[in-house]
Amino acid sequence: MFKASLGDGVELRPLVPELAEELAAHMDRGREFIGRYVAIADVVADAEAAERFLESYAEKAAADTGRIWGIWLDGTLVGGVLFRTMDFRMETAEAGCWLEPAAVGRGLVTRAVSAIIDWAVEVRGVHRVDWYAATVNTASVAVAKRLGMTREGVLREAYLHRGERYDMEAWSVLAPEWRAARGA
Repeated sequence: MFKASLGDGVELRPLVPELAEELAAHMDRGREFIGRYVAIADVVADAEAAERFLESYAEKAAADTGRIWGIWLDGTLVGGVLFRTMDFRMETAEAGCWLEPAAVGRGLVTRAVSAIIDWAVEVRGVHRVDWYAATVNTASVAVAKRLGMTREGVLREAYLHRGERYDMEAWSVLAPEWRAARGA
């Protein structure tokens, strides 16, 4: 399974069910910050829920329909990135991320998402990577911009989270665009 060193003591490694307690501890450190816009904070309420969540991604990995990785900074799990969906018939994937507050502002998510997009495009043959962000989630929108994605529009009230409806920005990058940006 794909893993990578991202420099400066940062590693990207698969999140597997055996890491449920570590994921739960990470979520406890950042639950309110992460949960402002990302449902994983509510889904991973404790170690048992973390194990169920990671088992669902192990099933996705086995079926080749999704993947999840943790971001470790100096040996501590501080965030993660994922392909919520992967469809190899259509050559598409939907990327996402989260990060605890102590790790914000270091470019970790941008580096990690860049690494998984490289893997998806160059190793797995994905043609299009989608990214959705609540319009009020300025950090996630900034990641899409730094990755060179194209904003395709706004899906009005498309995301129900903690009883509130959010407009979602739709962003994407196509494999030729990704390669051209990497070659520049």
